Order: sequence, then C-alpha cells, then structure tokens
Amino acid sequence: MSVTYPAVDATERAAAEAVVELRRAMAAFPRFNSAHEGFAVLLEEVDELKAEVWKSPSKRDPSAMRKEAVQVAAMALRFLVDCCGE
Repeated sequence: MSVTYPAVDATERAAAEAVVELRRAMAAFPRFNSAHEGFAVLLEEVDELKAEVWKSPSKRDPSAMRKEAVQVAAMALRFLVDCCGE
C-alpha cells in the first residue's frame, strides 16, 4: 500500500522552483564578490517579500508572494554556494 504525503510533494515542488531560480540567477549574474554582497542581495529579496506580505489581506497576491519567496530561497542557496564553501 502506497501512502502519499501532500506536504512532501509541496516541499519538493517549492525546492525545485528555488533550484530553477538559482540556476537562472547563476547564469545571468556573476557569483557574489563577498558575504556582504550576498547578504545585501538576500536582504533585498526579503524586503520584496515583506512588501507583498505586508499588504492588506484583500490586496495580497499569493502568486506574487510565492515568486518572492522562491527568490529568497534561491538567494539563500546562492549565498551558501558562493560564500560558505563546501
């Protein structure tokens, strides 16, 4: 008997979206020059997500929040890759 876990499927989809965005960003932009630059880029993405989240509930766009959250995840991964070594 096979059991499915919808939360795992959603997690895998979200992680896959972040990896796709990470690869796009890595192809389009050079690696971070420093941890300070990486943090600044990550903070910018968090600020963009914050702007979406802080809208009144009636004006929030779930797809816009998802897009920004994916970019946050991708830049966090990029920070790990570019600034933290193996």
